[in-house]
Amino acid sequence: MIPLAAPAGNLSVLCLGAHPDDIEIGCGGTLLALAEARDVIATFVIATGDGERLEEAVKAAPRFLSGAAVDVQVLGHRDGCLPAMWGAVKQNLEEIASGAAPDLLFAPRLDDAHQDHRLIAELVATVWRNSLVLRYEIPKWDGDMGHVSHYVPLEPETAQRKVALLDECFPSQRDRDWWDSETFLGLMRLRGVECRRRYAEGFVVEKALFAVA
Repeated sequence: MIPLAAPAGNLSVLCLGAHPDDIEIGCGGTLLALAEARDVIATFVIATGDGERLEEAVKAAPRFLSGAAVDVQVLGHRDGCLPAMWGAVKQNLEEIASGAAPDLLFAPRLDDAHQDHRLIAELVATVWRNSLVLRYEIPKWDGDMGHVSHYVPLEPETAQRKVALLDECFPSQRDRDWWDSETFLGLMRLRGVECRRRYAEGFVVEKALFAVA
């Protein structure tokens, strides 16, 4: 764990997603805000996916960090089947962790209804024990939206930019019935109401250190 007040200087960020576009949907606004405020060294890990959607995600990553270079690592597992590949996924993440001790780590929520998201979430706690983990949320038909513990307020321009980038970067997803600006802005607006801001992204943090000055 690290304090919620991140260290000065370059900020190392590791983003874990079960599928292409998970990271951008879950914490894209926060990444945009971080890139505006700090020098970010980022690594994106995508556990599943191939073809057009994966190509879109690889190209999208630096755009969500204001053009900064992003190390995108693709594990190449089968979509929808991560629980059956527990050992291989654990080994993958252990290998990544051996060379990455990020200041800040983004990952899915432990109570996410999608089995792929949930496995990544469960393994994070066993692989990275000394990083601040912000667990993001992804809207879906399962209706698994719950309470969050922490909020990242977003300027309206940042929220709008996130939505625009999602649509620009992932044209293969536009035919999904839930993929539209109302879904993404609506969730950010709701989380904004909860923290008395116009827009925000919500996260679950299980452990954090608070320094008493």
